[in-house]
Amino acid sequence: MANPLVAASSTLALAHYLERQGVLDPARVETITGLGMEALTAPDLRVPAEAHYRLWAYAEQVTGDPGVGLHAGQVVDPERMGLVGHVFFNCDTLGEAVTQYVRLHRLINESVILSFEQIGEQAILTWQPDTPDHYCRQDMDRTLAAALSRTRHFIHPGIRAEWVDVAHPRPAYAGEYEKLLGGPTRFGCTATRLAFHSRHLGHPIPRRNPYVYSAVLKQVNTVLARLQPRRSFSRKIRRLISMQMSTDRIDADSLAKQCHMSRQTLYRKLKKEGLSFHDLVEQVRKDKALRYVAADQYALGEIAFLLGFSELSAFSRAFKRWTGTAPAQYRASHFAGELSTPTAHSTEGKA
Repeated sequence: MANPLVAASSTLALAHYLERQGVLDPARVETITGLGMEALTAPDLRVPAEAHYRLWAYAEQVTGDPGVGLHAGQVVDPERMGLVGHVFFNCDTLGEAVTQYVRLHRLINESVILSFEQIGEQAILTWQPDTPDHYCRQDMDRTLAAALSRTRHFIHPGIRAEWVDVAHPRPAYAGEYEKLLGGPTRFGCTATRLAFHSRHLGHPIPRRNPYVYSAVLKQVNTVLARLQPRRSFSRKIRRLISMQMSTDRIDADSLAKQCHMSRQTLYRKLKKEGLSFHDLVEQVRKDKALRYVAADQYALGEIAFLLGFSELSAFSRAFKRWTGTAPAQYRASHFAGELSTPTAHSTEGKA
């Protein structure tokens, strides 16, 4: 997506954090975002992701705090949550809340793809930017901190991460992640992932209000429907590729037919987003391979089959091309907490 948007509530939450720190300059916020503080309070408003990320860079500068994202994410203010937050914490269970979080994530941030899967006893959330330019270290820190801080506040204080992968390089404040999130944290990974025990999905949400849930969900669905034309075509194809991944081969013709178009049209629409069909297949295979190998739920031969490889040796060669590491070594290193995978995107300080 060329010009992705972010919920103004996220931008406003950052401005409120700067206010708590005594460093808020409303004029500067307006210069960076093009919107005044009053305008940012509109519940359906969205701002360019690029402007939102520039505000994060400014926040780090004005606070003098490299870990500003982690610290801002720990603030829980029910009165100032966005619409999606109110949907999330008025669901029946954490499992239902996670489902809604993934479904509605485009309303929070269009520049990041959020996915969720269960592998054995692990429930794994994965955040993947559309492009390297859409990765913001401070915003990702805030996302991780807010996800667990809010879940502990509204659902159960004992919920912790089993492990966390972070896409940016190891920062000077790296020790804070494990202390806050609860599980071992690796840096310089290919995507940002947070794993927690799947037993937590059944946790009921104690203070849920079904009337609030119904009203807010209706409003959120209306906003989402208005944004449907902005949906990235490549995201749809990624989902179809993922569903077809375990078949003998991924066929562009059959995927094009599912989209009611010719193969040439499919190729042309992907090209408009700067992608090829082969690129997407490679991305989906790589993402799934990293999750499956790290999770230790399937044998390597089973993973090769699930990803459409004809034999284990072909999968091993592909995995080593993606990571520089053999899958067995990657799996062993992951559990030893020593692996440092190549950075697929971002440099520390990018905003």
